[in-house]
Amino acid sequence: MKLLIATDLTPGSQKMIEVVSNRPWPAGSEACLLHVVDESPFPLDANLLELAREGAESAIRAIGERFKPSGLRIRTEVLLGHPRSAVPEYAKKWGADFLIAGSHGGSGLARFLLGSVAHHVLRTAPCSVEIVRVNTQNAPPEKGLKILLATDGSDCSIAAVRSVAKRPWPTATRVKVISVVAPFVPVADSATGFFYAERSMAGAEAVEKARRSRAAEAIAQGRELLSDSPFAQIEQSEPVMGNAKGAILDEAAEWGADMIVVGSHGWRGFDRLMMGSVSELVALHARCSVEVIR
Repeated sequence: MKLLIATDLTPGSQKMIEVVSNRPWPAGSEACLLHVVDESPFPLDANLLELAREGAESAIRAIGERFKPSGLRIRTEVLLGHPRSAVPEYAKKWGADFLIAGSHGGSGLARFLLGSVAHHVLRTAPCSVEIVRVNTQNAPPEKGLKILLATDGSDCSIAAVRSVAKRPWPTATRVKVISVVAPFVPVADSATGFFYAERSMAGAEAVEKARRSRAAEAIAQGRELLSDSPFAQIEQSEPVMGNAKGAILDEAAEWGADMIVVGSHGWRGFDRLMMGSVSELVALHARCSVEVIR
């Protein structure tokens, strides 16, 4: 596995490095520690830009030394450019399987400014992405992780389940599989005569029943795919009714998840603009780490 670890060298990013270096990874994995020196503050001063690059190279080499006990093969890279575009571009060039970046958390304006980079990376990275959040829930490696795995039974969700199943995790790691059912609301339409009549509501109930059944099948399938993995515990819940993004975030908060894992449908262009992306919304608003699997 090829891991691209993007760091901005801030104290928060240093904590992210610690979390990643303490986690087990598949045998033979290699990691590239990447820092992009943002050119925008130095548009007219090449000397200052060069000093910034030299300082970043020294700092990222020191971080690489901290990774030696992890067993990962480490390389370091410093680029000049704009982080929001340079990081995903390098991920494609290097052939990364996973792009890992830190989050400073926060809310309001701070979260919005953070999202300008994180959002672009989530949308344009050619590989799976993990946004690491370091908080009080990040347990020591020996205590394992609590991973909330959200699935809808689609191909992208199955890929997410398989990604979790095939990787090594701390021995005490627990996984919980959930699936969210969006309520079906018939819309009044004078052209078709589809109103809130008794027949319409009966149809809505039938649709919801079918959705619940599919969600239950998705949960059972996810659990089956995880069954041969050495997790300390595999839990599941009944299908959850509600908005997908809100329900996943609420479940993660209530269960005390350290990580949420979701699949990405890979929408592009107009479809993404119109439909939005549950995976992106969860990644940007969660209070714990999030993996978006492609």
